Amino acid sequence: MTTDADTADVRLAWRAHGTSRRSTHVLRLRACAALVAVTVLAVLLVPPLVQLDQQAVDLAAKLEPPSWAHPFGTDDVGRDLLLRCVYGLRVSLLVGVVAALTATVIGTAVGAAAGALGGWADRLVMRLVDTLSSVPHLLLGIFIVAMFRPGVWPVVISVALTHWLSTARIVRAEVLSLRSRPFIDAAVSGGASRWRVTVRHLLPGVLPQAGLAAVLMVPHAMWHESALSFLGLGLPTHTASLGTLIQGARGSLLAGQWWPTLFPGLFLIVPTLAVAGLAGAWRERINPRRRSELML
Repeated sequence: MTTDADTADVRLAWRAHGTSRRSTHVLRLRACAALVAVTVLAVLLVPPLVQLDQQAVDLAAKLEPPSWAHPFGTDDVGRDLLLRCVYGLRVSLLVGVVAALTATVIGTAVGAAAGALGGWADRLVMRLVDTLSSVPHLLLGIFIVAMFRPGVWPVVISVALTHWLSTARIVRAEVLSLRSRPFIDAAVSGGASRWRVTVRHLLPGVLPQAGLAAVLMVPHAMWHESALSFLGLGLPTHTASLGTLIQGARGSLLAGQWWPTLFPGLFLIVPTLAVAGLAGAWRERINPRRRSELML
């Protein structure tokens, strides 16, 4: 038989469990924010403050292990690996941000148009999205990049044109949900045109979801750029990006030198995890039901 004391103990246990989960969640969120802040500061401040040439070759110091003089060691021609990783992260982050914003704009426009128009236009657009989604992103990206000379902008175009599909689906679903709301019916009954309803009511309602998709797409675009550069189809080999650094370190890894591969890989993985953690917090904020479930 359950007593009042047992019920009180259960409630205290659940409260303690919820408090522990909230504190862990806050700690994880702060750690992710700190990592993102350090990444942005390193990308913005290190190149202008450190008056060193990241392309400077020193064959006498090639493939040196991590030390006080070179915290991340040196590569196969004696260049400082820490400085090269910072410059590589700068290029990869630039490609990721620009490509993610471009893909988000395209996906938002297509998804909002499909959801707002409905009917045959919606079906035609979504069949196009389904057709493009059936082709692997990397394969389609390789096909697009192969039509241009190696450089930053071909990679940006390739990533943007292969990553707007998921955003279009998300925005379309949100637009269809908003169309059934009473305030949309009131606007239509008041004589508002389809264009006015879309611009004044539907687009502002999908911006949080589109912004979240853009944030989540940044690390995805960075990985896509790294994959293309690793295959030799993205950025030129003399341009420091995380993909070209990892690609150039393959021979060193086979020879037993682990640092030219490890540190560029960490520069790619750690910001990805940090951005994913912040995006998860954003998702919980715009979805209160999910947030309340996580706090139980």
